[in-house]
Amino acid sequence: MEKPRCVFLSAVVPAFDELRMISQYTKGVLYALLGGACLSTSGVLMRNLELADGWDVLFYRSMAFLLAISLYIWYRYRRGMFRAIYVVGRKGVLAAVLLGTASVCYIFAILNTTVANVVFIIGSSPLVTALVAWIFIGERVRKSGLAAMLLAATGIGLMVVDGMTGGGMPGILLAMAMVTLFAFYLLILRSNRHIDQVPTTGLSGAVALAIAMMMVQQFEISLHDLIICLVLGVFQFGLGFLFLTLSARHIPAAEVALFALSESVLAPLWVWIGVNEVPSQFTIYGSALVFLSVIGYCVVSIRNRNKLELDSS
Repeated sequence: MEKPRCVFLSAVVPAFDELRMISQYTKGVLYALLGGACLSTSGVLMRNLELADGWDVLFYRSMAFLLAISLYIWYRYRRGMFRAIYVVGRKGVLAAVLLGTASVCYIFAILNTTVANVVFIIGSSPLVTALVAWIFIGERVRKSGLAAMLLAATGIGLMVVDGMTGGGMPGILLAMAMVTLFAFYLLILRSNRHIDQVPTTGLSGAVALAIAMMMVQQFEISLHDLIICLVLGVFQFGLGFLFLTLSARHIPAAEVALFALSESVLAPLWVWIGVNEVPSQFTIYGSALVFLSVIGYCVVSIRNRNKLELDSS
């Protein structure tokens, strides 16, 4: 194997090489857990910003994310890098637009409501994806799935009540918009599983960067805030989505969603420890309902898949 050509890749690539020795299933689980853990750091990082507003954060975060993903794609494909981007096609571009727009919603959701509200609404994405698939492509939803959707909707309803009384309603609405966009993004990826979707994820960074460039009033930012934005782009968003994209190659989507719930567990913990942000009672009760419904849905989906595999064998 040709040696990596930069210090960053020489540090990261051996970790990926070592994972080749692990079973495919274990590798997928580890990727999903790591992805959720990386994504969980956004709240505490953004709560430590000094002066940067949402558009500043989005601009520098997207720039760092795009650079990091581009380096990974270059290492993987070298001269075939542009070919790998080209083959994602129109569907890949549409998926990138959806994810890029969703990332805009995410930044402003974090800035306008509690981290717990955002991450648990986002955690409901498997149920929203199943609902979207049912409505738009007629994918069957079991009774257990419908029950989980109703339970999650009740939990999100409690968070909406909290937002109406506590002033965090804009953030809650943005988080719900993000989940909807992300559901359509996953739907497109599901129909193109035969194609490497890391370039699609990278293109979403270009979309978010283009949106931010039109909205940023001035590009000056303190060194403190710049470092936070770079960490958000490379570590939180870059590695987070890279790990989740890689995880989907090795384990079913329901299991990716289940193990990626490490984000929902860790994110409120980080902001509680780091900035003493304590969720309200409505948020706690609503989060519990969403969390339990998603876990139940994922576990039932996994059991049904295993049963089908046993019956077919």
